[in-house]
Amino acid sequence: MRGAPDYVLPPSEIAKQFIAALGARELYADAGASLMRAIPGFAIGALLGIALGLAAGIARSFDEMLSPLVFVTYPVPKIVMLPLFMLWFGIGDLSKVLIIALACFYPAFINAYYGARATPRILVWSARNMGASEAAIFRRVVLPGALPQIFAGLRVALALSFIVMFAAEMINARSGLGHLIREAENSMRFDLMYVSLLAIAILGYAGDRLLRFARARFLRWEESHA
Repeated sequence: MRGAPDYVLPPSEIAKQFIAALGARELYADAGASLMRAIPGFAIGALLGIALGLAAGIARSFDEMLSPLVFVTYPVPKIVMLPLFMLWFGIGDLSKVLIIALACFYPAFINAYYGARATPRILVWSARNMGASEAAIFRRVVLPGALPQIFAGLRVALALSFIVMFAAEMINARSGLGHLIREAENSMRFDLMYVSLLAIAILGYAGDRLLRFARARFLRWEESHA
């Protein structure tokens, strides 16, 4: 664009550079490195958050023990913990995976927690009166009722996994899309910065679409009763 600063590129130029980058190995290697951090972190944080959130939602004693700690620490930006994680777990990928897991834990926990607590009491009482065990009530009543909110939490957690991954790689990494953006900034390669940002956006969108597909598969009953 005529008269625009060097760091402002037209969409056509960004698309051209992105297509060119698709033919190079560098983008695939960095995207793969980022996914190897984001996916395990998301999986660990989401699974732990869902399990503990459901437990706190159905067990009052566990709720009183765990929920205050979760809600007090929830507002703290998780990326500020990265220096501590690097001291505790080293400067390799483990510290990055765990900080991503920490960020993903909170939305997964909170949504599972409120999903379980939102289960109508009358459904639980009816199941008990019919002789259902506590395990059966959880499996047949509580969990299906909590699934919509659980999937909502998973979508938020997935977005956070990419945000925190990006920030962690910019702070300390030798590979990954965040590292690629930092290197592009240092060398004034604005085209490469936009390519990296577009790659992150595409990966995040693809992951969200997968979650929406999984939600549609698991919650077909919800659509049929809508």
